[in-house]
Amino acid sequence: MPPGASADALRVLAARGVRAFGDGFVALLLPIYLVELGFSALAIGAIVTSTLIGTAILTLGVGWIANRYSRRLLLLVAAVLMAATGAGFAMITDFWPLLAIAFVGTMNPTSGDASIFVPLEQTVLAQTIKPRRRTALFARYSVIGSAATALGVLAAALPDFLSMWTGCTRTAAMQLMFGLYAVLGLVALAVYRPLSPAVEIAEEAPKAPLQQSKMLVYGMAALFGMDSFGTGFLVQSLLALWLYQAFHVSVTTAAAILFWSSICSAVSYLIAVPIAARIGLINTMVFTHLPSNILLILIPFAPNLATAIGLLLARSALSQMDVPTRASYVMAVVTPPERPAAASITAVPKTFAWAAGSMISGYLLTLSSFGWPLVIGGVIKGVYDILLLIRFQKVRPPEEAAVLSAN
Repeated sequence: MPPGASADALRVLAARGVRAFGDGFVALLLPIYLVELGFSALAIGAIVTSTLIGTAILTLGVGWIANRYSRRLLLLVAAVLMAATGAGFAMITDFWPLLAIAFVGTMNPTSGDASIFVPLEQTVLAQTIKPRRRTALFARYSVIGSAATALGVLAAALPDFLSMWTGCTRTAAMQLMFGLYAVLGLVALAVYRPLSPAVEIAEEAPKAPLQQSKMLVYGMAALFGMDSFGTGFLVQSLLALWLYQAFHVSVTTAAAILFWSSICSAVSYLIAVPIAARIGLINTMVFTHLPSNILLILIPFAPNLATAIGLLLARSALSQMDVPTRASYVMAVVTPPERPAAASITAVPKTFAWAAGSMISGYLLTLSSFGWPLVIGGVIKGVYDILLLIRFQKVRPPEEAAVLSAN
């Protein structure tokens, strides 16, 4: 842990791991479970879309009111809602009740940034650490989330083992997993409960969630949405499909490639910290992200699988350094009361932009085995990097501005 991390920060990191583990297995099991219940593809799509829209609305809503209510209380309510969501999916099998639970619950089919917990957790982390240690703390937050999500994905295999060992049906085994998701919500509740008054806002809450930083936050949200639109062309399932089409790799080989790609990305979270300390948050976001997008554009032109794997892993080692630095930057350039709203507003558009990019990418792969999604995604993300540098290079976090003034 970075020096100076408080007990409150450690609790948030622990809760992040608990939640991410649950998100990892429910994101994979949710559509399979709905198939087991006998729902049509249209009904499954409606429930998954309901979780996406409901999560987005809840995330925006929490970000909008968090400046007026206790952050600890909101986290406790969110944890109770997580437990209720898991219990509902475990016990109810009718379409309309599940559609309603999906909309008002905490289930996230993308395991992404849009979550009722994220604006609250990021605000608490930023408030409980010194500014110069903030990026290091957010890097740990990202690493723990990625590692726990990966473990959750592996845990999605448990229903098959349970049905084999106990003789229960796959449906019953998956209902037990949703019950586990409910239990994880209660564990998160227990972890959040001891949070101290230090996590609360120290000044009088403003009437509006965004004040002087409104245009800054909207500008970041627009650019981050553009980046996520490009990322939507590169989701792992579609990347695995392209590897199969282009090089006829087996599922096992594709899984191994994507696993090591994820490892490279997770390591890069920590490497981003000393780089950001030396060249600044925006420069780190741009000058690591832009080369990764150039590598991405080159991957479809690889003459063989080995070259494609090398380019993919090199790209993965660079592409995610902007994750902790971006979260740290958003928290740094707005006032403390504005942080929850800033975190939610910059996170939610990314989810919908990502979904739009994924749909277009899937269509492109039906037209050609050439990696047009990688080329187009890389170009979009490269343009984002350039626009980010132009718009925000001079908007420095207070700790960076202080160093420049001292020099």
